[in-house]
Amino acid sequence: MEPVKITVSSDPSHIATVRSAVESFGDHHGFSREQSEKIGLAVNEAVSNVIRHGYLGDVHQEIAVTIGMVENDGKKGIKVVIRDHGLQVDPDSIKGRDLEEVRPGGLGVHIMKSIMDEVSYRCRSQGGMELTMIKFLPSARESTI
Repeated sequence: MEPVKITVSSDPSHIATVRSAVESFGDHHGFSREQSEKIGLAVNEAVSNVIRHGYLGDVHQEIAVTIGMVENDGKKGIKVVIRDHGLQVDPDSIKGRDLEEVRPGGLGVHIMKSIMDEVSYRCRSQGGMELTMIKFLPSARESTI
């Protein structure tokens, strides 16, 4: 199956479009509605971070999102890749803030890592960042617990 590719401008109004596409893809590929919504939340946070931190709020930049299925070690799942042309940062420096620190904002990375099974960042050779997130379908045993 071919992946779905979406390119949107970095206007925050497009976050809902990307989230909806990811949730719909999950719904149609074996995830429950609740699971798809959680994956959508992780993607929502990721795209929001690109706009805020990668593009510093510039609404005229490009965000490319690829949604597809992946299989690793016999487990199937959804793979979402988000690419931008924004500021590059050391992937090892991208961490969620301490949850003991009570203040608004700053939970996006924590949310992504708690929802998704795999979250990885890399600097793109042509500039910007690439975020890859994978969520595997729960096994029959896990979905009954």
